[in-house]
Amino acid sequence: MSINAAVLLAGVLLLLGIASSKFSARLGMPVLVLFLLVGMLAGSEGLGRIPFENYSLANSVGSVALALILFDGGLRTSLTSVQRVWRPALSLSTIGVLLTSLITGLAAAWALKMPLLQGLLLGSIVGSTDAAAVFSVLRTSGLKLPERLTATLEVESGSNDPMAIFLTLGLIGVISGSADSPQALLLLFLAQFGAGSLVGLGVGRLATWGVNRINLDYPGLYPLVALSFGLVAFGLAAVLGGSGFLAVYIAGIVLGSSSIVFRRGIFSFHDAMAWLGQILLFVMLGLLSFPSRLLAVAGEGLLIALVLIVVARPLAVAVAALPFRFRRRELVFLSWVGLKGAVPITLATFPLMAGIPQSNTIFNAVFFVVLISAITQGWSLPLVARWLHIGRPADPTPALSVEINALRQVDGEIVDYTVKPKAQVAGQQLRDLALPDGVLVTLILRGRQVLMPRGSTTLEPGDHVFVALRSRLQPWIDRLFDPDPDEASLPAGLVLAFNAATSVEQLHRFFGVAIPAEIRPDTAARSLADLLADSAAGSEVQVGSFGLRAGADQDLVTACCLVEAPLR
Repeated sequence: MSINAAVLLAGVLLLLGIASSKFSARLGMPVLVLFLLVGMLAGSEGLGRIPFENYSLANSVGSVALALILFDGGLRTSLTSVQRVWRPALSLSTIGVLLTSLITGLAAAWALKMPLLQGLLLGSIVGSTDAAAVFSVLRTSGLKLPERLTATLEVESGSNDPMAIFLTLGLIGVISGSADSPQALLLLFLAQFGAGSLVGLGVGRLATWGVNRINLDYPGLYPLVALSFGLVAFGLAAVLGGSGFLAVYIAGIVLGSSSIVFRRGIFSFHDAMAWLGQILLFVMLGLLSFPSRLLAVAGEGLLIALVLIVVARPLAVAVAALPFRFRRRELVFLSWVGLKGAVPITLATFPLMAGIPQSNTIFNAVFFVVLISAITQGWSLPLVARWLHIGRPADPTPALSVEINALRQVDGEIVDYTVKPKAQVAGQQLRDLALPDGVLVTLILRGRQVLMPRGSTTLEPGDHVFVALRSRLQPWIDRLFDPDPDEASLPAGLVLAFNAATSVEQLHRFFGVAIPAEIRPDTAARSLADLLADSAAGSEVQVGSFGLRAGADQDLVTACCLVEAPLR
C-alpha cells in the first residue's frame, strides 16, 4: 500500500471513528465498543478486507496511544483526590488485581482445558481495570458520580497496569523457562512500581518548572512542551525497567495539579490527543481481530467473562476495599465498574511475541472477554448507578465558553459553575452572596440567553455562571456552588477581605459557619463597616469566630478566622 493510500485510509477510519461517537448515547453503548466495531468491520473478515496481523506493531502503537490517554487522565486527576483515595486505590491495584487474576485464571484453565500456568497467564492479562475504558465510560456516561468514588476508580485504573504487567511478564518467564529466580521476579515487581513512581514524580515536577519558565513566544508550543515531558516520563521509566504507564499517569497528575501557564490550551490539546489515542487504539485492535476466531472461543470466553465479572472482581473488591469504609452500594458499584479494554488486548500480544504455547487461544479469549466486559458493564453503568442511587446526571455543556489563556504566571482564572437546585447560591441575588475581594461574577448564561450580572440578578437552577477569581479563593467558591459539599473546617488564621457593606449574617453564610447564639439578630443584620465604626480607631472587633479590621481600601473590611470552626 502506498503512503498516499495509507493516509487516505487513516483519514477515513478516523472519520468513521468520530462519526460513531455521535451514535454512542443514542445506542446506549460505550463509544470504545463502537471504535472496536469500526476496526472489525474494516478488518480482514469485515467489509473493508484490510489485512492486519502485525502483533508487534499493534503492541508498540497501542502502548503509545495508551500513554496519551493516561497522560490526559492524569492531568484531570487532582492531587487532592489522589491524597484522599490512594490507600483504597493502591489496595485495589495490587491485592485486587492479584485476586482477580488468580480466580479468573483458574476458571480459564478449566474452561479452555489448558495448563494451569497458561490459564493463570490469561487471568493476569485480564485482571486489571483498564484506564482507557474507565476514563472513556465515566466521561461519556452522562453521570456525575461522588468525587471519592470517581477518584478511586480513576486512580486504580491508572495505577494497576504495573501489577498486570508484572504478573504477565513473570508468568511468561516461568512458562518459557527464562525466569531466573524468585528474586528476579521480586526485582521486576519493585522496578515496575518503584521506577515508574519515581520517574513520574520527577518528570512531573520538571515539567511544571519547564512549562512555567520557558517563556515561549508562540502559545501553540506550550501543549507540545507538556506532551514532550509526558513522552519522556513514559520512555525513561520503560528504559529503566519500570512501568511507563504508571510514570506518565503520575507525571500528568503532578503537572495538572500545579499552577501552569496556558493551562486551558494544554488541557484542550491533550483532551484531543486522548480522543485520538482512543480512536487509534480501539480501531487498530478491531483490525487485529478475526470474528471467526472469536466465535471459536465464544462459549469458553463467555464463561470466563461471567466468572470475571460476577465472581472474581466482586470478591477482590470485597477483600481489597472493605477496610476503607465504602458504603455497601459503593462497593457494589466498584465491583461492577471493573472494565476491561485496551490494556488486556495489548498484554495479550506479549505471549504471541514470546511464542508461548496456546498464545493464539489466549489472545482470542482475551479479546472476547474484553468485548463482553465493555458491552455489558459499559452499557449498564448508568442503569447500575441509578439502581444503587449513586450520582446524578452530569451538568449540561454550556453553549458559551470563557477562558484565560495566560502566557505568563498569573494569579487568577475564570471558572464555569452550574447552579444546582440544592446549592447554597440557588435563588440568591448576587448582592446577597457577599463574595470576597478577588471574586467577580463576569457572565451568566441562562439557556441561550447571555445575562450581564448585576446586584439584583437572581441565580436560578441551570444557570451557567462564569466567575473570575484568585486561585487561592476557588475552594470557597466551589463550596457555594456544590449542592453536597464535603465536611470541612474553617482553618484558624484564614484572612479574606470583604465589602464594607457586607452584613455579619452574610459573612457567616458565605463561609457556611453557624452564627453563634450570643450574636443578637440586630447585630447579625449590621454591616461590618458599622461594627468597626463603633469601635476605637485601628482596633479589632471580634464577632463570633472572626476578628474584623479596616482594610487597605476604605470600602473593604478584613475578616480573620480566630479559631477553627466546622463548616455546615
